[in-house]
Amino acid sequence: MDETEFWELVDGTREAAEGDPEDQADLLVDRLLQLDPDMVLDFARHFEARYNRAYRWDLWGAAWVLLDGASDDAFDFFRCWLIGQGREVFEGALHDPDGLAEALGDFDQEIDGDGEELGYAADEAYEQLTGTVAPDLGIAPAPSEPEGNPVDFENEQALAERFPRLWDRFKE
Repeated sequence: MDETEFWELVDGTREAAEGDPEDQADLLVDRLLQLDPDMVLDFARHFEARYNRAYRWDLWGAAWVLLDGASDDAFDFFRCWLIGQGREVFEGALHDPDGLAEALGDFDQEIDGDGEELGYAADEAYEQLTGTVAPDLGIAPAPSEPEGNPVDFENEQALAERFPRLWDRFKE
């Protein structure tokens, strides 16, 4: 599976689920079950590489503003959700996290921002296909600390200055 095929699966399931991350995860498992196990592992590698790439302070700060706070786990689930938004939104957020203010349409804190189930879709499909747990993907592990300059989540003024568009849209 190449990168284009990866993003086609992500985009197709998001559109079919009408943006609901839990429905998207279910559809993703269904579509992955139509592939052979090696393709499912390829999908998992693409997903994990992007998940690790998004382990950045600036994205955590954006998630903090969007979600009105984001613990370690909430940020993990946010990164899965961000991948689930597709290539354009994902790459745009990596380039300019504050740009999520314009890139996201309606944003419901009760539904959006939590893609936990998306993070398990490939593992679930692989296990259903093979009856075994997915092996190690053979990719570099995530860094131990987020990349970039740390964000002081408790300093609202600093957050407003660093993410002015997100702050204007989601905090005021």
